[in-house]
Amino acid sequence: MFEEVQKILAKQLRIDASKVQMDSRIKEDLGADSLNILQLLMKIEDDYGIMIPDEKLARFETVRDVVAYLDEQKIR
Repeated sequence: MFEEVQKILAKQLRIDASKVQMDSRIKEDLGADSLNILQLLMKIEDDYGIMIPDEKLARFETVRDVVAYLDEQKIR
C-alpha cells in the first residue's frame, strides 16, 4: 500500500518518489497544501471505492498515517 500512496503523492506533487517516505510529513516535508491533500484522498477514494470520513482526514499528518488507515480498511 505504501508504494501506491507514494506514487500518487509523487505524481500529484510533481516530486521524485524517493522523497516520499513513510515518516514524511505531507505538508511540512513534501510541500503539500490542503488542496493537494484533498486531491490525494479523492484519488484514493476513487481508486479503492471507499469513503474517508472528514474526522480521519484531519488526522493524516504523515504518509504512514494514510497507509495505516488504508491497511485498517483492508485496502489492497
